[in-house]
Amino acid sequence: MTIRRRTLPALACAAGALALSGCGAEGGAAGGAPAESPAQPHGYVEGAEETAEPQWRLVLADTEDGAVHLLDPASEEVSPLGTVPGAEAAATDGRHAYIAADGSVTVVDSGAWTVDHGDHVHYYRAEPGTVGEADAGGALSVTGDAAVSVLSTGDGASVLDRESLDGGEVEQVARPDGAVVVPYAGRLLAAGDDVRVLDRGGDTEDTLDETCPDPAGQAVTRRGAVLGCSDGALVVTEDDGDEGALAVETAPYPDGEDAPPVESFHHRPGAPVLAGLAADGDGAWALDAGAAEWTRIDSGPAVAVSAAGEGLPVLVLGEDGTLRAYDPDSGERTAERELMDPIEGDGPPPSVWIDTARAYVNDPAADAVHEIDYNDDLRVARTFDLEFTPDLMVETGS
Repeated sequence: MTIRRRTLPALACAAGALALSGCGAEGGAAGGAPAESPAQPHGYVEGAEETAEPQWRLVLADTEDGAVHLLDPASEEVSPLGTVPGAEAAATDGRHAYIAADGSVTVVDSGAWTVDHGDHVHYYRAEPGTVGEADAGGALSVTGDAAVSVLSTGDGASVLDRESLDGGEVEQVARPDGAVVVPYAGRLLAAGDDVRVLDRGGDTEDTLDETCPDPAGQAVTRRGAVLGCSDGALVVTEDDGDEGALAVETAPYPDGEDAPPVESFHHRPGAPVLAGLAADGDGAWALDAGAAEWTRIDSGPAVAVSAAGEGLPVLVLGEDGTLRAYDPDSGERTAERELMDPIEGDGPPPSVWIDTARAYVNDPAADAVHEIDYNDDLRVARTFDLEFTPDLMVETGS
């Protein structure tokens, strides 16, 4: 791999990887270590290394031969992670990458994750590797928390035990019905003909009064869980006045806008501003989950979008290969950067992934990944030239 640098900023070099292990269901040690001690911080996992900063990693897959690679932007190293023949889609729960192919999903542990305890955060890195396979067909999306990771495919969901995943095994604990299923507040929200509240075993506890017609798209943010619907979205939060109860706020699409709804949400992990392409690919929508308000982004034909957060830009990659930044409140364009050749062909489109400092855009036509400083007029900080085609990409470490 060679790297083309453009005003390369200083990067903290991450320490070497250690043995694979996993985090317990509630952030404790999988091997039974104390949750907190002077020598072992909260979230400690035997064999993993705690670091001072997030350990972002990119999992990349070539759809032609199924080769999977791991790119560590801090060390600039690329490592092979095996093959997934027929790879066609990818998603992540923040630590694991899920690569779909012909009705099954291969789970890859990227070896980078964050343990968030609200008032403080721990960052870890360990040796990456393949965990196993799970059954899933159709369009793939993944949401997860400390206890479970949920694979939604449009025709049902597969709920995987997170402690087992972190320990190197795939264990399905429930398979609830629902076009969209998302873990939230110790339960599962399943949207189909209605919106049901399930326990983690998949049994129904309650049904919400609000409906979600034609559900598509889901996210978990620091402001609550979001379910996408054909008429807008539902924002579900914990009710402060009633322990264990859930509060629901509707976020209808604005009157007078005839753009079709979103089919999926993309955002910086945890951030309450979400973005999604309009279903016809002509422009995008931004949703402020805290305010329960939408903003229409008239970007023209686009193939990928993501949102950096409150007061930060929404990034839209156009069919013309130009990356554009938009204000999430006004929808006004604030910057643009010609990034790649016009995007053509029948393969998976490029994607945009955003973390706390950078955005990453895979460029399959050029066998490259571009690192973008989204706070500096979309400056290209680095371009990673690869020896394979990165058709699929997800970012882990959150």
